[in-house]
Amino acid sequence: MRAVVQRVLSASVTVDDEVVGAIATPGLLVLLGVTHDDGPAEVAWMARKIRDLRILRDELSAADTGAPVLVVSQFTLYGDTRKGRRPSWTAAAPGPVSEPLYDAVCAELERLGTHVERGVFGAMMSVASVNDGPFTVLLERSAADGT
Repeated sequence: MRAVVQRVLSASVTVDDEVVGAIATPGLLVLLGVTHDDGPAEVAWMARKIRDLRILRDELSAADTGAPVLVVSQFTLYGDTRKGRRPSWTAAAPGPVSEPLYDAVCAELERLGTHVERGVFGAMMSVASVNDGPFTVLLERSAADGT
């Protein structure tokens, strides 16, 4: 499982000219990708890491501040561009595998007390954000090696 986590002042997701998820206060925008062997351990790790990562102002976390998190599914995080000019998407889990895991990460964040906004899984989305810093980190947890 991979996540690009951005510290933002605000962020929103629009589908078919309708805002479907938005945060209007400082928080985190998370682009989340799922691969084939991800499961419950990766879900739990990722949700805790997103919530507890101390990347907000004054080295605080979403857990410390109650900051909201906007989570957007992003299969392209598993694009392989090593060969040719067209990315390969074989490392990205298909929708029937990845959608429940995306939902599980969101649900686990909520269970941990985080306010979560979401994109629409599988939809063509317009994502807008006002980055703070900018501050962006990549999180990755592999089932194969437990890291």
